[in-house]
Amino acid sequence: MCFITFIGIQACKQKTAATVPEETVNTGIVKIAADESCQPIVDEEAYVFKQLNTQAKPDILYRSENSVLRLLLNDSVRFAILSRELRPDEAKLLKDRTLPAVVNRFAIDAVTFIVNQASNDTLTSVNEIKKMLNGKTKTGIDIVFDNPNSSLVRYLKEFSGNKDFKLKNIFAVKNNKEVIKYISQHPQAIGITGFSWLNDPDADYAEAVKKVKIVAVKDENSKDAPNQYFKPSQTTLALKQYPFIRGLYLVNCTGKLGLGSGFAYFVLGERGQRIILRSGILPDSIPQREIVIKHNY
Repeated sequence: MCFITFIGIQACKQKTAATVPEETVNTGIVKIAADESCQPIVDEEAYVFKQLNTQAKPDILYRSENSVLRLLLNDSVRFAILSRELRPDEAKLLKDRTLPAVVNRFAIDAVTFIVNQASNDTLTSVNEIKKMLNGKTKTGIDIVFDNPNSSLVRYLKEFSGNKDFKLKNIFAVKNNKEVIKYISQHPQAIGITGFSWLNDPDADYAEAVKKVKIVAVKDENSKDAPNQYFKPSQTTLALKQYPFIRGLYLVNCTGKLGLGSGFAYFVLGERGQRIILRSGILPDSIPQREIVIKHNY
């Protein structure tokens, strides 16, 4: 009986080993921790990558920025996707562990302010947003973001100089989808979300997206257009006219030519950058478009 059990266990092990291909740049498994605010574009990239490489299995864990960094710095994962570059102390820690990080920006996203379709507040300014985040305005509008440990909150804290949002009208929900749903139901609120969440939304929150609108922002400190309002778009991001932008980064600490490197090559390559271009946010390198002109004589 024991001998039969032993044979069964060995057979299961051999079957499992057979189903996991050897890791190369386009086969095998790689665990990736990704900032959940980047999920729409990362999902698109991963879907196409897996369609092209049927034996590739990128296992993507979506977490808050703080959680992603903990997983990376604790060596629980060796590939991460973040909305900021590593700080010097973080890069040094990885290097000291012989896991030097290869960091590449792959896209430029916008921190977007949204309101209910019924709201008349469709214009704001950089200074006004800073005042709102620091409780220096008399407005009764609620300010809603995804979660306290998110990259968006960290971005807003750095922007406003406010290390802790304690005001009653500034609060978190659960994630970007919930921000959009909340704003779709509350006219007296302003939501803060990543721009990519508003383009081609999934069915579970597509109706909510239809009930919100993007606020145009003026940067009073701009040298070129201090009196002009801009909404996020590929054009305003490329020209740096929209003031609230952030880079999206691949952080590869695998130290080998494996599936992590293969996924990074794909995202940074022409096909991966075209996916970003179609998504509505700005690719790091805009793919070239060839135009063939034919003369008929």
